[in-house]
Parts: sequence; structure tokens; C-alpha cells
Amino acid sequence: MQKTGDINGRVADAPSGNWVYRILPPGLWPYAQLARWDRPIGWELLMWPCFWSAALAANAAAAAGQSPGFLLIYHLFLYFIGSVAMRGAGCTYNDLVDHDIDMEVARTRSRPLPSGRVTRRQAKIFMALQALVGLLVLLQFNGFAIVLGVLSLGIVALYPFAKRFTDWPQFFLGLAFSWGALMGWAGLFGGLSLASVLLYAAAILWTIGYDTIYAHQDKEDDELVGVRSTARLFGDKTRLWLVGLYGAALVLMLLSFALAGAGWLSYIGLLIAGGMFAYQIAVLDINDAQQCLALFRFNGKVGLIIFSGLFLSFLLLVV
Repeated sequence: MQKTGDINGRVADAPSGNWVYRILPPGLWPYAQLARWDRPIGWELLMWPCFWSAALAANAAAAAGQSPGFLLIYHLFLYFIGSVAMRGAGCTYNDLVDHDIDMEVARTRSRPLPSGRVTRRQAKIFMALQALVGLLVLLQFNGFAIVLGVLSLGIVALYPFAKRFTDWPQFFLGLAFSWGALMGWAGLFGGLSLASVLLYAAAILWTIGYDTIYAHQDKEDDELVGVRSTARLFGDKTRLWLVGLYGAALVLMLLSFALAGAGWLSYIGLLIAGGMFAYQIAVLDINDAQQCLALFRFNGKVGLIIFSGLFLSFLLLVV
């Protein structure tokens, strides 16, 4: 296969100063790129709903007179490891499915598979190893959470094909990426509640919003190769759609926090997050690919702010 990747073994849309290129030997770079270790925003966005849900469940437990302090910290550690592993496995799977499409899109042509720096067999083995790490993490939880985690695999398997049959692939991404909003609660309580379901719905809307911004980078290439997306669907009305998506996400989070008995600092975090959503909507230029990428990454900070409010509220409840 002819190699079309960057002469230095990099990919087009990853920061060249990332630790991957400073620490790992060049022979491991293609695998790190398959797992997107050089672009941490992906596992962060997968991790934050897990962290929100775990912290929200801890708030509910503390309000009921329980104090799952060490268990919360342990679960957060597991969700971190699991998010990195499963995001990497998911991206590797996505690249295997989208191999031909990635060769036709300028931003993705330099990735390891289309550039020929990794074979499909090597990618499959690497995907299986990452999935094994994710399985080992999942087995640390209660039976209900384990079953719930396994059920998510169906959505994960479907997502790469969604762009071929619907204008709403971002919705399917939201279903998969937001699953942690259920897992965090289930990991602590061994079941679900309306609060966790509302948080899951909010995270789905958040995901559709930020990934629509992200998809505007590729809309011209997507149109040429027949890939569908909410960026193409919304077009010039994207800002109005974001008002609805982000606004509804905030309302659902507010209801979720109230039902769980979250402390007052969680609402401060939600208020700050609302301001960060408003900022994205106000400055968005859907024809500026670099700005779209920056605003997409900005949502990592949104996730951190919401988690910080929940975590600090928990601390106040148990002190």
C-alpha cells in the first residue's frame, strides 16, 4: 500500500508537541494515533459523563447520610482508565470501518491505516488488547453495572455506520459517548434512577452539540464522499440548533441535580457551564475549521467545570 502519511509519521489534525511524540519511540506512534492518545480531548469527553454520574450519585448518597468517599475516588480512577482504553478501542474500530472513507478526506488521509503505516490485522489486534483492558476495568463493578456496560457495545458497534444511513450520526455518538452518565450511578447504587436517565439525556444533547461543531471541519469533503452529519443538516442554522441543544441539556442537568439532592455548588458549576455554552454559540464561525476544532476542544473544560461543581458539593455534604 502506498504511504500517504506525513513524512514525520504525524497525522494532520493532532498537536505535534504531544507527549506521544516526545516520549514514545516512533515505531509506536501509529498505534498511539489509532488510539488517539495524541488527542486526549476524545477520552476526556467520554470520561466526563462517567465522572458527572459518579459524583452525582455520591451527592445523593451523602444527602441520605452515607459517605462513599474512598469508593468514589476508586471509581473515578477506574472510569479514567476505562475511558482511555475504550475510546482507543472505539477509534481503532472506527478507523477500520472507515478505512476507505478516510482515504478520501484530507484531514484523515494521514491516519495510520489509510497512510499504510499499520495493517488491518495489526489494528485489529491492537483494538482487542484495548478492549481487554476495558473489560478488566468493567469487571471491577457490580453485576448490574457490568451488564449495563456490555449493553453499550451494541451502540458502539453501530455508530461508525450511522453516517451512511442518517443525517444524525451525532445522535448515535451521543448514545455511545454519554453511556457513562448511566454507569457512574449504576456503579455506586447497582441500579438506575430518573436522575441518572435525565443526566444521560442531557449528555446526549451536549454531545450532539459539540460534535456538530467538530463536523463542520469536514463538511465539504463529507459532501463529496456522501458522508452525512448534523453539520451538513443544520448548515447556516447551526447556531440556532446549538441554542436548543445546549439549552435543553442545561435544563435536564438542572432537573437531574435537583432529583438527586445535589449540593448548591453543583448549580454554580452548571451556571458557569451555561456561560461557556453561550460563548461557543456567540463566537462560532462554521466556515473557520480551526475555530471549530478549538471550540470542540473547549467542551473538555465544560465537562471539568460541571464535574468540579458536583465533586465540591459532595465534599461539602460529607465534611
